[in-house]
Amino acid sequence: MAKYEVFIKPSAAKELEGVGTKKGRQRIVAHIRELTENPRPPGFQKLSGADKYRIRCGNYRIVYSINDDELLVQVVKIGHRREVYR
Repeated sequence: MAKYEVFIKPSAAKELEGVGTKKGRQRIVAHIRELTENPRPPGFQKLSGADKYRIRCGNYRIVYSINDDELLVQVVKIGHRREVYR
C-alpha cells in the first residue's frame, strides 16, 4: 500500500500546541504519523454532513480529510472532544 502524505493546517498546528500535557501532544503526533500508513485506522469514523473523518486520542479528537487521488491526508482540526465539533 502506498504511503500518504500528511498536511497539517496551521490552525490545527496551533491547536496542537494548546493540548494540555507534553505526553498528550506526543500521543496525538504519533496518531497523525500513523495516518501515513493507513488513513482509515481501526476506530476511525466518517463525520456526518462533511467529507471528513475523525480518530480518537484519549479525550482529544483529530479531524481530517482524505484525498485518495493525491495520496494526501489533511489534518483540519485537533481539539478536546467537547469543543472539536463546534
